[in-house]
Parts: sequence; C-alpha cells; structure tokens
Amino acid sequence: MKILIKGARIVDPASSRDGSKTGRIFIEGGVIRKPPPHAEKLPGIKVIDGRGMVAAPGLVDMHVHLREPGFEHKETIKTGTMSAVAGGFTAVACMPNTRPVNDNAAVTQYILMKARTEGSARVFPIGAITKNEEGKSMADIGEMCEAGCVAISDDGFPVVDSAILRRAMEYAKPFGVPVISHCEDMSLSADGVMNEGYVSNLMGLRGIPAESEEICVSRDITLSRLTGAPLHIAHVSAAGSVAAVRRAKKEGVRVTAEATPHHFTLSDEAVRGYKTNAKMNPPLRTQKDINAIWKGLADGTIDAIATDHAPHSHDEKNVEFDKAPFGIVGLETALSLSLRLVDEGVLSLSGMVEKMSTVPALILGTGGGTLKEGAPADVVVFDPEEERVVNAEGFYSKGRSTPFDGETLKGVVKWTIVGGVVKFSQASARP
Repeated sequence: MKILIKGARIVDPASSRDGSKTGRIFIEGGVIRKPPPHAEKLPGIKVIDGRGMVAAPGLVDMHVHLREPGFEHKETIKTGTMSAVAGGFTAVACMPNTRPVNDNAAVTQYILMKARTEGSARVFPIGAITKNEEGKSMADIGEMCEAGCVAISDDGFPVVDSAILRRAMEYAKPFGVPVISHCEDMSLSADGVMNEGYVSNLMGLRGIPAESEEICVSRDITLSRLTGAPLHIAHVSAAGSVAAVRRAKKEGVRVTAEATPHHFTLSDEAVRGYKTNAKMNPPLRTQKDINAIWKGLADGTIDAIATDHAPHSHDEKNVEFDKAPFGIVGLETALSLSLRLVDEGVLSLSGMVEKMSTVPALILGTGGGTLKEGAPADVVVFDPEEERVVNAEGFYSKGRSTPFDGETLKGVVKWTIVGGVVKFSQASARP
C-alpha cells in the first residue's frame, strides 16, 4: 500500500520537526520514504488530507495489561490492540501478570503469536522478574529475552527481596533490557485502597501513604547504582519519588521514569463518592504530587508517559470500593489528557510526542518512534483542537472503567497507521 499524508503539521522529535511547518509523509512498502514528484497521482495511492491536523510517529505505550492469556473476560490481545490504535498507539508493551504468568519463553511466544494473528498494533511482551511473580526465585530471564521480551517486571507487585532483585538486574544487564519496577512497600500499603490523607480519613477508607512508593523507589535506585543495570520506575505518583529520580539522574544512575495521565490529571478528590473508576495502584495522590509530576515532566526527570491500561469487567468494578480491584483503562483517553499538558504550558507539542513515542521506543529498544526516512511506517494523525465527549460504552477495550466518562476532551485521533497499513480511521470508528 502507498499512502501520502499531505498538509499536516509534522511533529517528529527524532528529526527536530516540531510541528511549526506542514509537509508531506510518503509511505511505501511499510516504511517512510521520500515523497516522489506528483506522489498523489501514483496508481493505487491513498491520499490523506491532513490540513489542520498533526502527523506524528505512532504512540508507544510501554505499560499496558492485555490480560491474555488467562483473563480474557477482562481484555484480549485483539480488543486491547484495537483500543490502542483507536487511541493513536501503534505499539504497546504488555505486562506479564497473566495466567499463566509470562515467566518463560513459551508464554512469550504465545503472546507474540496471538499478536501476529489478531493484533492491530505491535505488541512487545515484558517478562516477569520472578517465577509466577511470587518474588521467591528468578524467572527464565535470558530465555524470555531471546524469545522477544523487551523488559522484565513483576508489575502489580514489588520484588521484596533485595538480593533477588540485585541478581535479576545483574542477569538482565547483558541482554540490554530495563528492569521495570512497581515500587510499593507492601508492609506500608497493607490493605490500603486509596491515598492516605484527608480524603481517606473523611471517607473512612484505609490509606496507602506516599512513602510506600518513595521508599521502594529509593531502594531500587540504590540497586541500579550498585549493578549499573538500567532501571525504569513505573507509574510515578508521589512528589518524593520524582525528587529521588531527579537526584539519581544527577548522580549518573541509569534510571528512567514514567507518569500516567490519571496521575498528572486527577487528585484523590476524584475518589469522593466511593467511585471505583478512580481506584488504581498507585492511588491518586494530592495536588502537591500532581504539581511535582508536572515539574518532573517539564524538566526531563520523568521520561515517558504511559497509560497503565488495566481493564476489569463491569461486575468486578461494580462493587463496594474496598472490594473493587485496582486499575482503570487509559489507551483511548491518553492522548487527549496529555494534550492538556501542552495547553497548560508544561510540555511543548513536540515534547509530548517525545514522551509518548520517541523516548518509550528508545527505553525499550523496539525501534520506531520516528518519521525519518527508512523508519517503520507507524504514524498517528490527530486533530489537537477537535473536541469529543468520552463515551466509555463505545470503547474498543472490553474495559469501561474510566474516571473521564462523560467529560469533554480535546484531541481526536483521525488515522492510525501501523507498518504502512491503516489500522484505525475516525471516519469508520464507533459512534
């Protein structure tokens, strides 16, 4: 397929294109190529009118839960990747907390096979650090990396045993994959269900203090300094965590970090009314923490924006707050929520794309994240000004849990192209 995108503002941080100029993107054979003269007249070419829109490298989400195998009632690779392309993501990295856990090459290969046959976006598996994510012994890290895993993580759980985490870092280092850390001191979070503070006291709910995250962040940074292994801090939610990552970077530690749209948009005030669609782990924190995350995004302390897309069934979420599982969906709202950072002056448009595409691809070593000639033709075209009302019932994901249902957000994905093939078009999207 040949595709020509013309008239769009091109944003490609990897080639210093910041959207200040319009241009043309030509796709042939699944890669970006130099547009030939009179490209729009080539036989069989699809021409996309990008006037008034932004064309950028396809978004890369380095933190999603596709749930398959084992939890197909929550999500599947098919529905999760359909949700991804609807949100402008051309690639997703999926966490290993499936059933069975992705702690060996056989599960990794199964995920990749399903992605090839049923996926709309590229899928990059993340393998477990420990067997069955139990924190007791290392998983088959080398085997999983050779099978196609791009990182290791026990996401959903911290690796409590520091000696095991140290050995895992040392083992993973030669493979060049980052260790992605879910930072939580379980003895402090215990049975907590939301942020510990004024709102939790008011609602009579057991809280999770920010220190639960901050202590674990500091421990894992220390181990990264010791081993020299690349460490990535997942879903940063607390001001103290941002400060710890900032210090570590200044000291030369190989640490990167991500923030989610819900953590830089909402505070624990969103939980009022016992709204389970605002229950996630780590929990929504305070405005002080949001301000710290904004500063961390602005100064480069926080490298990436990821969704932590964590779908659950309606029945699982439609229970008492303390019994509901942690997690919300995010693939189909992330771009709009991140554009708020641009409107607020926290990030430039180019800076936002860098954190949602270029940098995640670099951290994971997946390729992509650029519109340079010869690069894979993974492209998103979106209108940054068009408004839409979030309709959770219309999501492509099986999950419907979002605190943004019914809100009016700016930013509409028009086309998502993966490997030179249109995988999503707003013209044929669900109403």
